[in-house]
Order: sequence, then structure tokens, then C-alpha cells
Amino acid sequence: MTTVNTYLTFPGQCEEAFNFYKAAFGGEFTYIGRFGEMPPGEDGKGCPPAEADKIMHVSLPIGNTVLMGSDSSEAFGHVTVMGNNFSISINTDSKENADRLFAALSAGGQVTMPMEKTFWGAYFGMFTDKFKINWMVNFDEEPMK
Repeated sequence: MTTVNTYLTFPGQCEEAFNFYKAAFGGEFTYIGRFGEMPPGEDGKGCPPAEADKIMHVSLPIGNTVLMGSDSSEAFGHVTVMGNNFSISINTDSKENADRLFAALSAGGQVTMPMEKTFWGAYFGMFTDKFKINWMVNFDEEPMK
């Protein structure tokens, strides 16, 4: 089954914002990870110390949906500008469906990260569609425990 969730991006206040949302909605985070937990990239560079405590990803289930978020990271090429600080996140039930939706929705837009395997066990990509809406497509090849 394909699910659609909202993904929010903050310029450094993700943890504060998600603690606020958690207090309002209740529940528990199903995942919270920081940039400092990322393995070094192919170039051998890791996360800059000044960004290590920033939130790389957080998930808060709310009813039948999940509110997701992260801090932006200039070191990884993303600066938050109010208006580009949200994405629609699609989780698919297969790699083929992820590829199909990525290709269909990114047509005429700008790919910012092609579909690829990630260190967190997902097949993942990002793009901005031709209407300037940000999207993330994800298939959990190795679901998080």
C-alpha cells in the first residue's frame, strides 16, 4: 500500500517543533536520528561538528498518518526558505512502484536526489515537480526495527 505523509523542514528548530507537536498530539516518536549519526560520504567527509546534533529525520505517528521532519543542512546542500520547507513524502510497497511514481511525478521538474539505496536501508529519491512542489519517494528495502 502506498502512503502519503507531510514532511517539514526547519532551519535548526526541528527538535523543538516536534516536541511541541508531540505535546499537542500525544504519542511517541517512532524514529529520531541526527546528522552526526550518518556514515561518511564517498568522499570520506562526515558531518561538520556544528551540525551533528541537528535532526536528520524524525517521525511522529498521528492517527493514520505520520508527521515527518528534519533540520536543513547547508553542509548537505539544503537551505530552508519559508515556502520550500515542506515536502510530500510517499512510501511505496515496492521498488518498482517507487520508480514508477518518481518518474511520473518528476517529469518536467528537477531531480535533487535520484532514486538510490541509502545507508538507512531504503530506496529513496527527491525532486521538485514542474509545479514547484517538493516530493520524497521512499521504499523501505530493509524496514527499520
